[in-house]
Amino acid sequence: MKKAIDKYLRYLNIERNASSHTITSYENDLTQFLSFCSAHFELPPEQLRPEQIERITIRLWLGELSERGLAKSSIARKVAAIRSFFKYCFKRGIVVQNPAHLLVVPKKDTPLPKTVSPEDISRMMELAEGDSPRSTQNRALLELLYGTGLRLSELINIDVKDINLKLNQLKVLGKGAKQRIVPFGKQAKKWLINHLDTKAELYGERTDEDARQAVFIAASGQRIYARAVQRIVKDFLQRASEVTQKSPHVLRHSFATHLLDQGADIRIIKELLGHANLAATQVYTHTSVERLKNVYKQAHPRAENQS
Repeated sequence: MKKAIDKYLRYLNIERNASSHTITSYENDLTQFLSFCSAHFELPPEQLRPEQIERITIRLWLGELSERGLAKSSIARKVAAIRSFFKYCFKRGIVVQNPAHLLVVPKKDTPLPKTVSPEDISRMMELAEGDSPRSTQNRALLELLYGTGLRLSELINIDVKDINLKLNQLKVLGKGAKQRIVPFGKQAKKWLINHLDTKAELYGERTDEDARQAVFIAASGQRIYARAVQRIVKDFLQRASEVTQKSPHVLRHSFATHLLDQGADIRIIKELLGHANLAATQVYTHTSVERLKNVYKQAHPRAENQS
């Protein structure tokens, strides 16, 4: 089997022109698998033959890796190496049957969305407060992002005509050109009114008709663009919170999570976020469960194992 692995690695290098990184990774993964098989069959690596390997052998190895706490992403990479190796062996006639043919790649762990605490949100809003038209716009922008859970693309495309200050709601064009109505609160309304009163002071030589219709204006005097919003959010989050991810999407995650923490129906949150299906929204239930677990561990006297 060691000879087959060596031939396969040469094949990757010469015929497939694979990167040195890929070849090294596959070599490490296959060497580890070879060591496992050697111990499993109680044979030296030189005496092992590829045709001795069955699907159960591979499953046993993967099970051992999982028990050792290896990340699903690492296991998935090793599965890819094994599948590629045995596909090569089958095509070259080294094995009659491919034991890795129906091997399932484990799904990678989906990281929980990063969120900012309500206290840090309040601190961020205080830092954004100011008397200048630019400061007023920054505060209105942050209030609207957190107060509605808008996507970045949705925020930059909002026009003044889309805002209904009487009903405290705005019209949003979401993914797939789907339109939805999103409500906003008193703070967002207050700062939107303040901003719209001074918005014209942000105009410049490059301000065109599109910018005059837009709610938010970039330093250039044109409609605000994605990078400008990202910089604003990053700047204030950096000063207000220790959250590792500092992007507009974090405010969207925080919006949904805080609603759920306060007992909002997940189906309502789905509509507010503009998700096409409930599965996309359910990631926030995991965030809340994790938060509940942490509170329980900190608060309940019997939560942790007693020594």
